[in-house]
Amino acid sequence: MGHQVKEPFLVSTGMTFFLVHGMQVGIGALSFQRAIVKISGYDGWISIIIAGIVVQIIIALMYALLNRANGDLISVHKDIFGKWLGGVFSVIFGVYLLLLAVVILRIYIQIVQAWVFHDLPTWIITLILAWIFYLLISGGFRKVVGICFLGVIVPAPLFTILLMPLEFGHFINMLPIWKHTLSELIAGAKEASLSYLGFEILLLCYPFIKQREKSHKWAQLGGLMTIFAYTSLMVISLAFYSEEQLHRTIWATLTLFKVVEFPFIERFEYIGISLWLLLISPNIALTVWGASRIGKRVLGINQRTVLVFVIAALALITMFLQTSQEIETLALWVSEFGFYFVGVYVPLLVMVYLAVSHLRSGADEKTTTG
Repeated sequence: MGHQVKEPFLVSTGMTFFLVHGMQVGIGALSFQRAIVKISGYDGWISIIIAGIVVQIIIALMYALLNRANGDLISVHKDIFGKWLGGVFSVIFGVYLLLLAVVILRIYIQIVQAWVFHDLPTWIITLILAWIFYLLISGGFRKVVGICFLGVIVPAPLFTILLMPLEFGHFINMLPIWKHTLSELIAGAKEASLSYLGFEILLLCYPFIKQREKSHKWAQLGGLMTIFAYTSLMVISLAFYSEEQLHRTIWATLTLFKVVEFPFIERFEYIGISLWLLLISPNIALTVWGASRIGKRVLGINQRTVLVFVIAALALITMFLQTSQEIETLALWVSEFGFYFVGVYVPLLVMVYLAVSHLRSGADEKTTTG
């Protein structure tokens, strides 16, 4: 039996949709096109769908594990590896979540400095945002889920506004379909999968969901919505840009906002960047909450106390990263770890846990009959 959460702290089953979709769509949606198009070209949208299908399968595997364990990742680690070694594996996952939050926050600050406030010191915006996130997360998991809900609903009109550049689009660029080899599409899918990272937070959120066994369909729907969002963004980008332009454009989605014109707004990209803070808020809030949750469960310390140290680490590491090369290097390390964690470690963990559970149940039956 895994760690049980009291009823007042649980969230409704349907909120799983916002947990998954809110974590998957974030800072990566502003620039994911470039890396994929370099490999898959105009067939990049196919790579996105392939990656999305694989992610849906991994979500199903995670639910097979969590339903069987009736707990979270920390409980699974403890059951398989014991208290100490299992705690080490859980702490490693917590460090990954913290660094993922650092990457998201630092890249967003980099965008603000490059597009809006060129001379704004990193430490000012870091401390302001760190304090805001501390206040939000210290309110508990239900408030964090509320951030996920707002982070999905409020910025949603941005995606409809991004249809406006299609006035200048040329869908003929995407024909003929499937010009690249299967190996190139799979390589592109690996790059695309990095944009889907974040759903692994379910491994910690699972005990906080009411009727958690029924939440699987909502998690799958959240993943499907992410596939639709990324595929749509890629198709719009492929129609608007040439392949060579996408190779050179770092923030392809953000640059699309420059095409949008309203009589009362001259630089709509400023609005887009501002609203994108709401969109990345679930990413940062959930990862920081997850890191503090692991600290509480493994170390036995009050979660608010752990949260203070996690927020402090978030702010210090973010301020330490000054150059684009440092940011890109950390982002590469974190994304590679995340890829192998969800693509290799989670499936292996599922198989090991199911095997161990089967052996233990067999041993218990022999003991009972004996």
